Amino acid sequence: MGIRRMDHVGIIVEDLDAMARFFTALGMELEGRTEVSGRWAERVTGLPGMRTEIAMLAMPDGTGRIELSQFASPAAVGVERPKDEPHGLGYRSVMFEVEDVEESVAQLLPHGAELIGEIVEYEQAYRLCYLRGPEGIIVALAEPLG
Repeated sequence: MGIRRMDHVGIIVEDLDAMARFFTALGMELEGRTEVSGRWAERVTGLPGMRTEIAMLAMPDGTGRIELSQFASPAAVGVERPKDEPHGLGYRSVMFEVEDVEESVAQLLPHGAELIGEIVEYEQAYRLCYLRGPEGIIVALAEPLG
């Protein structure tokens, strides 16, 4: 028995609509939205009364997905914890390969993104940057060179 593939990355958010718009502006495709609740959900999460709305977004090539979850019950925890520092514990970033870093950054700015540092070249292989998106989520972009 071994690992077969990575299915998705789950991110808990406060504003599902804003985060879904951010990732679709990046080029991901919204597969769907639904509410998750019921006895099975309570049992698998260990959260009595658990109710959340999720949005599933897919990469255009079908290689990966992101699941955004906005909890209605119980309320999400850790809201007061700083979550927008590149060196913070826990979730750090999700990186996407893009065709053009500058174009991607320009597309994301109207959706709440801000450049953290600079767009830099790494060993003549990639142009890279980190963005802080809605709710402080950090997204890395990589443009292959050559």
